[in-house]
Amino acid sequence: MAAASRSGAEKAPLEDLMVAMDVVDTMRHRDLIIDRELDSGGRRQRLLARLRKIYDAQGIEVSDAALAAGVDALEGDRFKYVPTAKGFSAKLARIYVRRNRWLKPILGILALGLVIWFAWYATVGLPDARRLESLPTQIASTHMRINAVSKSDAATEQASRLSGQARQAVAEKEIHEAENLHEQMRSLLGDLETSYDVRIVSRPNEISGVWRVPDVNPDARNFYLIVEAVTPTGAIIPVTVKNEEDGRMQEKSTWGLRVSEEVFEAVVADKRDDGIIQDDIVGTKPVGELDPEYRVPTTGATITNW
Repeated sequence: MAAASRSGAEKAPLEDLMVAMDVVDTMRHRDLIIDRELDSGGRRQRLLARLRKIYDAQGIEVSDAALAAGVDALEGDRFKYVPTAKGFSAKLARIYVRRNRWLKPILGILALGLVIWFAWYATVGLPDARRLESLPTQIASTHMRINAVSKSDAATEQASRLSGQARQAVAEKEIHEAENLHEQMRSLLGDLETSYDVRIVSRPNEISGVWRVPDVNPDARNFYLIVEAVTPTGAIIPVTVKNEEDGRMQEKSTWGLRVSEEVFEAVVADKRDDGIIQDDIVGTKPVGELDPEYRVPTTGATITNW
């Protein structure tokens, strides 16, 4: 009998606790009761009475002490779940838990980025690195060849300037600038190594000379012979000349060379005889020089259209 009494005494607090929790749960699920009863005078007594009616209506026997304990627990926020604060650690934990959602796409993007980088390196980066590595030797070789063939102080000075700029561009890893400067050196070398005669055009249905009235002096005339560059093998090659009328540099296979009126009229008379200009060579550009050496009086000024 004594054992039974002790067992009942041990269960009573647990049962009271369960009842109190049920009371709190009932009140939380019936917000109208809480709002109406707890927000007015004498709210505790009215709430207890209301709860008593609810349990009586359900046929549940609840002691006044259990009801009071439930109200006390509600007011003290007992049996209330309080979520973990949303701090930085919690965010990291949620990100980790959801890793299946974002990990694969990110890994896919990284893999694609690596593929693109390797493709770029194989097709652009590595070839550029090799070109950059070989440029200093090429620049030095071209400069040496220019110095060996040049008989022109202007050409030698130009080569030194271009070589210095090209080597500086290599040091700064500006490969396209370095290659452009080296190409200018190669063009200079080509000009120095080339020889040709400056010949008056004398083919059928092609004019051999023109004259112009300059804008600055309407009373004057400028006379030009239409000429071309002919190599020792007879090939006609384009030459870069500067149009004195607009200042533009152009590569032309024929151009107008400004001469005196006397030279112009002599050529006209020569061609008028039989349609052929006998003395048609007006200058020669030797190897090692940039400009032709003329056989007729000329300022060297040119035009590129007429």
